[in-house]
Amino acid sequence: MIRLPEVLVKDLMQKPVQFIQIKKSVKDAATIMDKNNVGSLVVIRNGKPVGILTDTDIIRRVVAKNKKPETVKIINVMSKPLITVKPNETYLEAAKKLRKNNIKRLPVVSEVGKLIGLLSLSDIAVAVPEMLDLLESRLKLREETPVIKEETTSGICERCEIYSTNLKNVNDQWICETCRDDLVAEE
Repeated sequence: MIRLPEVLVKDLMQKPVQFIQIKKSVKDAATIMDKNNVGSLVVIRNGKPVGILTDTDIIRRVVAKNKKPETVKIINVMSKPLITVKPNETYLEAAKKLRKNNIKRLPVVSEVGKLIGLLSLSDIAVAVPEMLDLLESRLKLREETPVIKEETTSGICERCEIYSTNLKNVNDQWICETCRDDLVAEE
């Protein structure tokens, strides 16, 4: 079995993070996004992140509805609730959050809720491309595969998080041979 590297969010996140105050207009946001060549801004209220505004939000909720960006407030078009990640979480945990919530970016917040970075699917893909491929395949398999007890696959064991070429589905979890043996021993 191959042990996957323990890569933490803080090792991959981008900083500083581009942000905007919640009371600003979409025009203000678009200007900042253009100036800094970014596709999103974390929305801040009283120094704390409360939402995210993406280029897709602007297209779908302002441009497509023929609204004037200078009159639309960010609070009315931002994505919320804000899904975040902690700096000491692994990239695997972050990737699962991205996939589960069908989003591309996760603001990184400290234990006290302070915005300290931004992690995107692209950041993970650039840093650990082969792990992302494995993770995406593995997550897709879990979502699409019916519970089959005897078939095997390769991927990341959901118990020990070690890569294995001999995973079997046990109680709706893909588990390696070592962990399956441990389960039998526990019974």
